[in-house]
This record gives sequence, structure tokens and C-alpha cells, in this order.
Amino acid sequence: MDIEATLSRLEAEGNTRRLPHDCSGSAVLDLSGNDYLGIAGREDLRRSFMDEAADRGYAMTAAASRLLASHQSEFEAFERTLADAYGRPALLFNSGYHANTGMISALSSDKRTLIVADRLVHASIIDGVRLGGAPMERFRHNDYNHLRRILEKKGREYPSVLIIAESIYSMDGDRADIDALVDAKRSLPGAMLYIDEAHAVGACGPHGLGLVEAAGRGADVDIVVGTLGKALAGTGAYGIMSERCKQFMVNKARSLIFSTAMPPICAAWNRFVFGHMMQMDAERAHLAALSRELYSILRLSSEPSHIAPFIAGNPRRAVELSRHLERHGFHVLPIRTPTVPPGTDRLRFSISAAMTAESLAPLRTLLANA
Repeated sequence: MDIEATLSRLEAEGNTRRLPHDCSGSAVLDLSGNDYLGIAGREDLRRSFMDEAADRGYAMTAAASRLLASHQSEFEAFERTLADAYGRPALLFNSGYHANTGMISALSSDKRTLIVADRLVHASIIDGVRLGGAPMERFRHNDYNHLRRILEKKGREYPSVLIIAESIYSMDGDRADIDALVDAKRSLPGAMLYIDEAHAVGACGPHGLGLVEAAGRGADVDIVVGTLGKALAGTGAYGIMSERCKQFMVNKARSLIFSTAMPPICAAWNRFVFGHMMQMDAERAHLAALSRELYSILRLSSEPSHIAPFIAGNPRRAVELSRHLERHGFHVLPIRTPTVPPGTDRLRFSISAAMTAESLAPLRTLLANA
């Protein structure tokens, strides 16, 4: 790898990534984070938890992988909380990336399994497939007729098939049709369905449990993934699955087996926040109202979501727009190739229930004149 040539090319394309500056505590409104329920800024929740943590003396480090750690009670307690909420066993991972790379590579570790994934699934899912080494087909984004044609044409050639999709897509904010995915799975006996709910958990569904639960299809989706570092303002991720599948992952998911587990205090915070999140229907209703306002501002005609794109068309224009908004009090970072396809470089707006319609209102003029 020629480091200098690569950096020079990225500079010439206007596509160089840099770590952003810290804007926390400033007057700038952060529209690039994923704090969908506004929990990250809830001092009351933080103080309440820290009082509990002081009393219970939660460990600050696991000091070993999950399979070797002495401190297990906080992990087990949170997994029980998740299992009670979803009605199926849960397995905790250090991050959404760990969950997807670990579980998908475990499920695709031989060439006798076919992976069929939506074309816009997250990079962590693609990396999991690559680590596993199984063949993969991509269906056009949210095109379930195309999915079924792939299953009919190639699915029966393999002993096992894994269908992978997200419930809410992180760059466009659009939703999958959970019923259509389940129907496609059922069209091929023995197929498994894996749905990543990273951007739906907390923000959508009954008690914030996501779109699979909202559709009433939990029993039909083999693995549901939720993340804790977005709407739940924590760290880590979890998979919801059968007990046998959980035992399989404990034995085969390398990101679980070979990585030091998250600090037990983080697992305790996750459990604390998860319990509060399930009661936040008012915040979810407010977030939905703000989503409608944002889509009006951006002149988007699709179904409103707490994630919204503003297409710039090229990397340099995306950076210019981001800087323009920063000067006027809005922190919205550019999203460029290869995160999104060439020509769809954009600003990705992500809102929080802690915001108000009034705080978003200046965007209408700023973007109209950009």
C-alpha cells in the first residue's frame, strides 16, 4: 500500500476523512449523532445511575473475554432483561460491528451457505460475510421481488440460505418491509432471516423494541440485532435469537470469544437505560413529529424518519454545505464515497427527541440559499 499516493488521491477527490472536532457543550446543534431519544443529555438518569453504581460497586473492567471473565452478573442480568422484553434469549456483544461480524461470519463459515443481502446493508454486515467466506448475492434495495427471484434461482442449490436486511437504513432513513422479508424467507424451506435494527431500537415499535416487534414477526426472524450506542446512549449491541442459536454463537462467534468483554458497569448502565427507554412513548411521539418537520424542511416526499439525507452530489459540495451549516450553528457532517455510492454524497441529518421544531426551523432558509 502506497500511503502517500492514497492520501494524495483522496485529497484530490475532496474525499479525505478526518476526525471531527469536539462540539459538545457548544451552542451548535448536533445533527450528526444518533442520540434519537435524547438520553445522552439526561442528567437525571445519569445521576440516578451513578448513585446506584456507587452503592453496588460495579466493576470498571471485565479484564477478560466473556468466556473467561470472573464478573458475569451484570452481563447476565442485562441479557435476562432483554430476553424478558423480546420473549427470546439474548446475547451481548461489545458493539454493533462486533455483533454483525461475529454472528454473520459464524453463520457463513462454509461455502455451502448462500448469503442474500440487501444492497445497502451496513459495512459491518459485508465484513462479516467476507470473514465467513460464503458466497453472497445482493438484491436491489428493498426490492423483494428481486430477492425472491434470487432465492428461486439459486437458493435451492445450497443446504442453507441466510437473508440479511436492516429495518431502518442508516444513510437514507427508509424502512424495510418486514412482512415481505418474512414471506421471502418462508418461500424457501430452511432459510434464515437476520435483521439489523440498529437505527430502529429505541426510536420505533412497541416500547421501542423496533420494527420486527411492531410487525408482530419476532418469531419469524431468526436473529434480530439491536445496538446500545445510539438511541440507548450506551455501548455495545445484542442479538435476539433461539437458545440453540445463542449456544452456537457462544462457540463460534470469534468477536465474542476473542475480545475482552465490555466493562460490567457499562452493561449495568445499558440495563438501567433500557428499562427507562421502554417507557419513553412520549419521546418517541415527539421524535416522529420532528421527523415530519425535518422532511418538510428538506422537501422530502418519502415516509418521514429520524434520519434524512440532503444529497449534495459530490464530495466537495457535501463538505462545503457542512461548513456552511456549521457557521450558522448546525453540526451536520458530510457523508461521502465509499460510505455512499458515487454521486450520492450528502449531508446526513439525524435528529433527537431533545430537539424542538423551533431549533430546526432556520435550516429551511439556510438550505434554500445554499
